Amino acid sequence: MNRRDFLATAGSAAAGMRVLGSKPFGTAGLTPRSGLGPTILFQGDSITDGGRDRDAGVPNLAAGLGTGYPWLVASSEIAAHPDRGFLFFNRGASGNRVPDLDSRWATDVLALKPDLLSILVGVNDYWHTRNGGYRGTVADYEGGYAALLDRTRRELPATRLVVLEPFIVRCGVVTDAWLPEFARRRAAAARVAQAAGATFLPLQALFDQLSSTAPPVSWSSDGVHPTPAGHAAIARAWMDAVIL
Repeated sequence: MNRRDFLATAGSAAAGMRVLGSKPFGTAGLTPRSGLGPTILFQGDSITDGGRDRDAGVPNLAAGLGTGYPWLVASSEIAAHPDRGFLFFNRGASGNRVPDLDSRWATDVLALKPDLLSILVGVNDYWHTRNGGYRGTVADYEGGYAALLDRTRRELPATRLVVLEPFIVRCGVVTDAWLPEFARRRAAAARVAQAAGATFLPLQALFDQLSSTAPPVSWSSDGVHPTPAGHAAIARAWMDAVIL
């Protein structure tokens, strides 16, 4: 698949998705509180982490944004709107589950006071149950996730929320045994987003469609972590759904 075909495929797939929750955010809906530019925070697990440098704490540094979809979104939006003064942060952490996010929510979310918070978490909440290292249930995932967003709504009521659906690709570690239980977590994420009034970005349908146009390993090397093309597809879908 060449670049033109990829962009057409990813774009049509994203256009075909149904984005749930609040409407896409326009300029009037993202009013910065800091006196600087609007602050956008990406939060989640290794898919969001993207190998970022944990010591790069200031916004808009390539090292601090990692090599995945947060960097692609940030670089595209800053280049397209240099006058807006966007401040992009990435606080994704490899291996994280909802309880791990909870343990660092005050420091890595609330203290940053984002104008927009984008979250992708869920694959580890299931994957880690398969190796016996974690016993969290779907109810644990949903309840903990909902509590995080409720807390955010109470302490940062003006913050806009975006919830990305956890997804898997049928290759690598992902087998048929994953499907029923993981689907329950995807449904839980959708319910959490709806209850919080968040925009919900359904990624499973996107990767299912992309995997019908090229081998699944084109989009994820192991069934969980996106390839560069997979990250580009997420970034494209994110920017189509969230107008800053």
